[in-house]
Amino acid sequence: MRKAAETSEQIYELTTLAAGDLSLQEVLDKLAAAAVRITGVKACSIRLLDESTGRLRIRSTFGLSEDYLQKGEVTRDDPVVRQAFAGEAVVLDDLRVDSRIRFRDITIKEGLFSQLTVAMRFRHQPIGVLRLYSGRVRGFAPDDITLARAVASQCAVAVTNARLYAEAIEGARMAEQIRLASHVQRRMIPESPPLMAGLDIAANYVPCFAVGGDFYDFIRIDETRLVVAIADVIGKGMPAAIMMSSFRMAVRIYAGTFRGSDIGSIIQKLNQTACEECRDNEFVTLFYGVVDVSEPSITYCNCGHEPPLLFNGATVSSLQTGGIVLGVERDASYEVETRLLKDGEVLLLYTDGLVDAVNFEGELWGRDRLILAALNFGGGRSEQVASNILRYRRRFVGLANQMDDTSLIVVKIDRRAEPDFFRRCSY
Repeated sequence: MRKAAETSEQIYELTTLAAGDLSLQEVLDKLAAAAVRITGVKACSIRLLDESTGRLRIRSTFGLSEDYLQKGEVTRDDPVVRQAFAGEAVVLDDLRVDSRIRFRDITIKEGLFSQLTVAMRFRHQPIGVLRLYSGRVRGFAPDDITLARAVASQCAVAVTNARLYAEAIEGARMAEQIRLASHVQRRMIPESPPLMAGLDIAANYVPCFAVGGDFYDFIRIDETRLVVAIADVIGKGMPAAIMMSSFRMAVRIYAGTFRGSDIGSIIQKLNQTACEECRDNEFVTLFYGVVDVSEPSITYCNCGHEPPLLFNGATVSSLQTGGIVLGVERDASYEVETRLLKDGEVLLLYTDGLVDAVNFEGELWGRDRLILAALNFGGGRSEQVASNILRYRRRFVGLANQMDDTSLIVVKIDRRAEPDFFRRCSY
């Protein structure tokens, strides 16, 4: 009865070590020392499994020399380790004659004659081993196995807590970075469309993740000409957001340098920029157009982007002239087209996230439904058209998670439209 009470007290002592405010290394060192002191053995080692290599690396020891620790690597294929990982408490009564011992000479030199190995586990998966070494043959009793398992359990708790804490810290750090990146990206998306006589413009951006690769921009050239650009940087998260930021700046610089109208030169410069910035499997889709309300007309180049749709009553056409995506071929050639526009025509520009939205059955919303929605709701102001299209799509997809950002621009040719000077505009 007394011995059982002592064992319980010793196990309780071990649990308090893992529950303290010590670092992981301090906890493991104290557990190794406590295991030796409580069981009266010669030494202890704690090894953690490296899943990527299969090696069990020494993390803490007590009573072992540096020469012994450098004897050679231990892997999960070691027969003793395999038995321990299978759930056994492996006792080697005499290390001098046991065939499972690989480093016999240095083991004898170290004065080790018996060995007990138990696994450390988390959620039934082995994460390492605890070993006790005795300085005499047949040096382990059943109580020693109980205590060894208790120490191994507390080691697993300490290791797991440390890993979860580190993951929580890293997660919080990444969340803060993403929050800041999201804030920066939101500032790059125009808060409102520009005000320009002869045009009625609406724009919507619906992010899928905190940061992404969609962007659009409006750049006023003069009183009658406006650059409308929409792009999608292929990628997700931080890399796409960073690339998007760099590319947006390039669009603005080249649009200003060439006064927006020399579209061929602008696209060549943007393609060179993308080729320099994009890594393998990265590229940019872009639609770059200059709307001139004096004619009216649109001169554009479509670089692998979703073709914008031009609505004239019930007639629908696509703006497809251009070339391949940017960032793939430095010497790629691109065509430019000019389309004359009529009063009342509606131009829809969008990224693939709009039409690639899926419902719970995995069915795409698709381009046909976009056209149908635009035909049904295209009679009002551009803001109403955009809102109705997005509402129509939302009814289709329901609460199904989407995997891509959505950008939508509606440009309506309206010769009667005058700027609302009560709204602030920085374009």
